[in-house]
Amino acid sequence: MNALQRGLDDYLQLRRAMGYQLAEAHRLLPRFVSWMDHTGQHTISIAAALEWCQLPEADPGSTVWSKRMTAVRGFARFMAGRDPDTQIPPVGLLPHRRHWRTPYIYSADDVASLMRQATNSLDPRLPARTYATAIGLLTAAGLRVGELINLNRGDVDWQHATLLIRESKFAKTRIVPLTDTTMSALQDYTAFQDALHAPTKTSAFFLTITGKRLIYTTVSTTFRMLCTQTAIGAQRQRPPRLHDLRHTFAVNTLVRWYRQGLNVHAKMPYLSAYLGHRDPTSTYWYLSAAPELLALAADRIEDTTSIKEQQS
Repeated sequence: MNALQRGLDDYLQLRRAMGYQLAEAHRLLPRFVSWMDHTGQHTISIAAALEWCQLPEADPGSTVWSKRMTAVRGFARFMAGRDPDTQIPPVGLLPHRRHWRTPYIYSADDVASLMRQATNSLDPRLPARTYATAIGLLTAAGLRVGELINLNRGDVDWQHATLLIRESKFAKTRIVPLTDTTMSALQDYTAFQDALHAPTKTSAFFLTITGKRLIYTTVSTTFRMLCTQTAIGAQRQRPPRLHDLRHTFAVNTLVRWYRQGLNVHAKMPYLSAYLGHRDPTSTYWYLSAAPELLALAADRIEDTTSIKEQQS
């Protein structure tokens, strides 16, 4: 094992111990170290980093190059403490602009149609109930899809009407309170599961027909099929996504707060914590996700300015 490989093992272990999931680094850096070894290079240089990050299979118009460079830069900073000849690629060497995709905000009728379609078109033994309930929970609680898939039966606190979301994105664990209506729907789902007396091969809350945990690709494919069958978002250039149910929850929450005349700025940290964001900065992005939100925010600013002018 050469010095770079040993360094990579130590770097990934250290970062994991600090709470980072390192999905990109864990995938990209072993390839970089292997390429360095294959090309006979034993010290990270800016030239080597640039060459590897811009390999032909990467599309210059994508974010692939910049993601590679970000991973290499972090590793280079670590290796600089062991090998003084290490060169750290500067920030901005392969920049990219992050393009936010405008989310599809589902209406209440959209969600009802999707749940109804799941009930009517999927296997009634379990998938119909699984997908109808999952869509309802994603809409009502704003969970990430992965959080829903990873949810276990033991994570539901029936007495206090909460969900325990374990070590999700950014390795954060949080408690998500639910309404009585949502809890009732979850109880109905578990009762239906139990009545089937189907073999359960996992502790997962949401199950496939064979009693296993859901798989993201299957869930996403099934959801796209339901959208097609209900013609939801048919006029859009890009089809609605399953993750847009989370955006819908956030936008609806902010719209409700504005309409109630609440101090949205003061309440934003609460929504950020509920959604499991690293900080409120990410949550503020939702203010630009829907025209109605922008209009409400503008009206609030105008009202506040008018009040201050009258008081001065």
